[in-house]
Amino acid sequence: MRTDALEIERFYRSVRGRAARDMALRRLAALWPDAAGLDVLGYGYAGPYLENFRAGARRTIAYMPASQGAVVWPDGGREASLTALGEETRLPFAEAMFDRIVLVHALEEAGDPHRLLRELWRVMAPEGRMVIVTAHRAGLWARAESTPFGHGRPWSKRQLTRLLTDALFEPVAWAHALYTPPWSWTCGPRAAESFEAMGEKMFNAFGGLILVEAVKHVGAVRPGGSPVHARAKRLEGRVGAGLSPAPRRPYGGARSTRQQDSRTR
Repeated sequence: MRTDALEIERFYRSVRGRAARDMALRRLAALWPDAAGLDVLGYGYAGPYLENFRAGARRTIAYMPASQGAVVWPDGGREASLTALGEETRLPFAEAMFDRIVLVHALEEAGDPHRLLRELWRVMAPEGRMVIVTAHRAGLWARAESTPFGHGRPWSKRQLTRLLTDALFEPVAWAHALYTPPWSWTCGPRAAESFEAMGEKMFNAFGGLILVEAVKHVGAVRPGGSPVHARAKRLEGRVGAGLSPAPRRPYGGARSTRQQDSRTR
């Protein structure tokens, strides 16, 4: 049974939830500063991570599995809901429909992660890109049961690489985020920023979250059905890398998507 969507919503209204969202969004905004003209799918509980794309994207949908439940997104009551609710591994979308997919609170409690990724492969356009944000097995947040990241199955880089390549995705960029301990008094804006800066320099393998960008290559299936081997890049410590923190500026001021894509191929 997945963590209830209402419980996750309450988490993101807390100081810890805001810290988790902000630290992950720094990475995501550096990679995809916008999604102008693209179709974007958020799977799991991805609403807090989709706001940066909604204005420019052609279509933005937050899909939530029925076992988790759903909340209205965007909230506020003035706009039409962009939330869809359905089966975990049978999405009501046409093949090759989405250019970008963001998974948050998705893999940790998935009943069949491989089947889920194959279904996402089906609805992703050729050469489409997906970012997974998930609890890191070596991080403190995977042990914090009072947060959504402390439930289900945390992941390591090796486990995600195997899962993605088996599902015919190619991992191309990696990062960690959320180095602050999962306590309310350490998750205020100043404290979280300080922990993040220190963690990136000294403990870059122990962030609470692990992020991976993966690409769907239609020609990635070899004779006999064997997937290609991943050629993933290690990005921590590189200036301006695809999943490195965005510069201290509004998210809209980051580099263009075309420039970022060229850096991560």
